[in-house]
Amino acid sequence: MGKEVAIEVRNLTKMYKLYDKNSDRLKDALGINKTKKYKEHLALNNVNLTIKKGETVGIIGTNGSGKSTILKIITGVLSPTSGEVNVNGHISALLELGAGFNMEYNGIDNIYLNGMMIGFSEEEIERRMAAILDFADIGDYVYQPVKTYSSGMFVRLAFAVAINIDPEILIVDEALSVGDVFFQAKCYHKFEEFKEQGKTILFVSHDLSSISKYCDRAVLLNQGVMIGEGTPKKMIDIYKQVLVGQYPLPQNDFKSLLDDDSIREAATKDSQKADAKIGKRVDLKHHEKANDPEPSQEKADSENPEILEYGSEKARITSYYVTDDKGTKTNAVVKGSQFSIHMHVKFMEDIHAPIFAFTFKNVMGIEITGTNSMVEKAFLEPVKKGDEKDITFTQRMTLQGGEYLLSFGVTGFEQNDFTVYHRLYDALNVSVVSDKNTVGYYDMESVCMVK
Repeated sequence: MGKEVAIEVRNLTKMYKLYDKNSDRLKDALGINKTKKYKEHLALNNVNLTIKKGETVGIIGTNGSGKSTILKIITGVLSPTSGEVNVNGHISALLELGAGFNMEYNGIDNIYLNGMMIGFSEEEIERRMAAILDFADIGDYVYQPVKTYSSGMFVRLAFAVAINIDPEILIVDEALSVGDVFFQAKCYHKFEEFKEQGKTILFVSHDLSSISKYCDRAVLLNQGVMIGEGTPKKMIDIYKQVLVGQYPLPQNDFKSLLDDDSIREAATKDSQKADAKIGKRVDLKHHEKANDPEPSQEKADSENPEILEYGSEKARITSYYVTDDKGTKTNAVVKGSQFSIHMHVKFMEDIHAPIFAFTFKNVMGIEITGTNSMVEKAFLEPVKKGDEKDITFTQRMTLQGGEYLLSFGVTGFEQNDFTVYHRLYDALNVSVVSDKNTVGYYDMESVCMVK
């Protein structure tokens, strides 16, 4: 492993044995089971990952995808079934609330306990004690048993210990979700400091905005399989397809499963279910050109030539554009003026209650704002096959001047299951023209008076 690499994961697999009865588990441990009494579950399946020094990498995926498992193996909490992990640097990890803490000890004792577990001497911990206590900011509670702490106080102390022992690699697993907003802001400010210092950060989060804002790269796991890695924006877009069951896994993702008939059978069934749910994925642009008698229009400069689109094909967004306060089509909107977002939708099947939506993202892929027809209580009616609808969202532009990406969607609920009929991610570029930019994403439109 080169010096520039902080973490290297090779062919990592973690298999768990699932028993129907505790007695079967005991017999297996004693080696007296004559036949296999367990099912094999792959929490991780042949995962490969390289993280360079100084990178901030986020891991995303649905529950049960293997995110926490891979972090625990990297930190040595768990052992892999096969494969190897090489770490080049001193790790500090905050994996889960309570890990490494003795609930009967007070906060000070637990600081020493955790520091020594990480490998620091008592003198080194004492030198860092003031910084730890200042960051945790839990006052005299630090002298009380940890079992008396609230969850917020607990995570403050745990995180303060993790980041103030000068780690080269910081690993965090959703531990910030219980902290209050002020503590979360302090933690993310520390992330920024670590990035500036060239430290490596690896963290799991369901907060996609944080992944997009802080990460140089994102890794997407699903059912123990690594779907891909790349820019946060790209991986988040794919993750959203996974969430609605419309991202088909490549068939070779299942080839490296263990040589076990039950595993192979389960994988085959899962693949068949996915194929049935996803349906046939077609090139919607080509489909429209072949079936729409109207001539296709050339793309405007504001349209994305590599638009990401998917859906079940029960509806299609056939056109979309923005108009200014004079009704003129444009991709440039003056800050403070009224503008409208338009989409035209054709329906290929009857739909009980379609939902029309739009979302603005910044160039980093962070969703800034958006709404839909259900939230606005604008349309909650059924449509028939062959129907066409024109949808218009009208509002005033309060975003700061800059470049934004506009996405469109037609979704709905079928027997309480959320369904995507057609989505167009990052379809249009919208430029907001402004001669006065305030701080942040929005202009509060403050009126300032000085007397």
